[in-house]
Amino acid sequence: MNSENRKLLRKLVVIAVAMFGFGYALIPVYKHICEVLGINVLTQKDGTVAPPENTQVDRSRSITVELDSNVQGTLRFRPTQSSVTVHPGEMVTVVYEVVNSQGRVVNAQAVPSYAPQSATPHFKKVECFCFKQQTLQAHEARQMPVMFYLDPQLPKEVKTITLSYTFIEIGGLAQSPQPAGAAAAGGTARL
Repeated sequence: MNSENRKLLRKLVVIAVAMFGFGYALIPVYKHICEVLGINVLTQKDGTVAPPENTQVDRSRSITVELDSNVQGTLRFRPTQSSVTVHPGEMVTVVYEVVNSQGRVVNAQAVPSYAPQSATPHFKKVECFCFKQQTLQAHEARQMPVMFYLDPQLPKEVKTITLSYTFIEIGGLAQSPQPAGAAAAGGTARL
């Protein structure tokens, strides 16, 4: 290896080490700059992590959401709590429980309703068992969450909202699994 190649190799190694050192030094420099400017500060002075705050929550207002349930069919259906107090913009999860006490599979769908009617466009569900049909096996019990928030634009005169679900059995009797050969014989088994 000639001397010019060795000089070039040394220069390249020095440049690579300097680049690595510069990149390594950027992390504490960036943290210090962000701390001084108050940008993206996730840790407090005592070292604990500050949870992010939802600035869209209106803590000046409290709304009572009453939970109600009705059933059309043979299921037992109820909320696990009768009401919850929320601030507009706050994410809340409530749970409803359904029990199929029958010895057969049941298909059902939950239909929501709201009172007063003026609250309906401001009641925002993120997750709900009412979005799809539920199939409950014989003697199955299930807890189903509803995750929602109230739009901060909810009229100021609304202090209480009733969220009511009617759980409706659909499709009549659900078919039970057919024993092998039943389909070939042209028979359908129903419970």
